Order: sequence, then C-alpha cells, then structure tokens
Amino acid sequence: MACTSRHAPIRRLPCRDSPLRLRGRDLAPPGDGSFDEHLHRFERAITVARAFQTPYIRIFSFYPPAASAAGGAAPAPSSYRDEVLRRLREMTARARAANIVLLHENEKDIYGDTIARCRDLHESCADEHLRAVLDPANFIQCAQEPYPEAYEALHPWLSYVHVKDALSDGHVVVAGEGVARWPELLRRLRADGYDGFLSLEPHLAYEGRFQGFSGVELFGQASQALQRLLQEVDWEYT
Repeated sequence: MACTSRHAPIRRLPCRDSPLRLRGRDLAPPGDGSFDEHLHRFERAITVARAFQTPYIRIFSFYPPAASAAGGAAPAPSSYRDEVLRRLREMTARARAANIVLLHENEKDIYGDTIARCRDLHESCADEHLRAVLDPANFIQCAQEPYPEAYEALHPWLSYVHVKDALSDGHVVVAGEGVARWPELLRRLRADGYDGFLSLEPHLAYEGRFQGFSGVELFGQASQALQRLLQEVDWEYT
C-alpha cells in the first residue's frame, strides 16, 4: 500500500505515481464541436502524463445538459447516458493507445455520481484502461452509502481512494469524523489486498464545482487523521 496526495503526501512519491486531472465539461448536443475541443485538451493531458511518467489521468463523466431557458426540468440521466458512454469509450480508446489508465471519480453532479451509474459506466466500457476512484465524501453528498455499498459495487475496478469524509448533511470533515465508516473501509481494503493509493483530498476550507482548498493547517489535520486511522487498524505505512 502507498499513501499519496496532490498536495502534501504522508509519503512523498515520484511524479509517475500521481494522476493528472481532467475535468469533464458540460454535455452538449453531439456535433456541436464541444467534444472535439475536449478531446484536444485530453490529448494534451496524455502528452503531459507521458512527460511526467504518470500512468494515470483522473477524469469525470461530464456534467449533464442544463435545464431549458424556459424553466423546464433538467433532463433525466437516462436521456444522455448513450452520449456519456460514447465519449468515455473514445477517451478510453485513446488512453489505451497511449498506455494510460483513466481513473473515473464519482464527482457530485456529474453523470457518474451515483453507485449504480458508476458501475454501469465500468460494465459498459469494460476496459482495463478505465478504472475507478472511490471518493466516500462525494457519495455521501449524493445520498449514497460509500461503505459497504459503493465499495462492494466498484471493487472490481478500484485503483484509487480519496481520503475524505462528510457528515450526513454533506459537510466535509476529516476522515473518521463523518459517516463514511473509514475504520471498516480501511480494514476491508486491507483484507482484500488493496495495493492502490490513499490520496488526501480533504477540501476542508472550501469546496466548489471546479476546485477545493484546505490550506496548510487543515491539510495537516487531515493527514494526522489518516495516520491515526491507519494506526487504529494496524496498517503499516511509510
């Protein structure tokens, strides 16, 4: 097991072990050119990944089309599922050609923000170059149970875990202080032989649609909380 983070890891790892991040754009009607622009950015991400020798790019499965300007309801996820899959398959094929692994994160408000839709994406794409990130706090914010339900559903594709927790109202807290059941999750990961990453992404000071922030002090608290949990379950780390 290794612990890694985009900001201040418990163990400082080489660049090749940390994923790049590519934010999914809003879905738009096929043929409007927006996905071509997104693919251009995606190819740039592949180029950067190669330069930094990282095998991973973290991705998101697109924000849904906006509700109509006339005040209509937002479309049902089933109405744009096929377009999401078309785009993910194209991106996965390009990643496979470049020997890159895409890590899909269950970000709030994207298509793949529920357990069922995340599993559907992986089953439908069925490609080893598309793997799963488990973000317990994001699932809580979407009224989903991160453990055991989400873990059981995504376990076949799991390669990355975000160390992040939330209260039942969605407020983000350090791991172990929310309802994600971190001690049980860590024990299960260890029992199942998990050898991926635990990545600190606490977002304790600010959390928005496109970014989150903790700062040095709060990030330190998140790091210490993870270390306490690892010691509690007797999981050695360096």
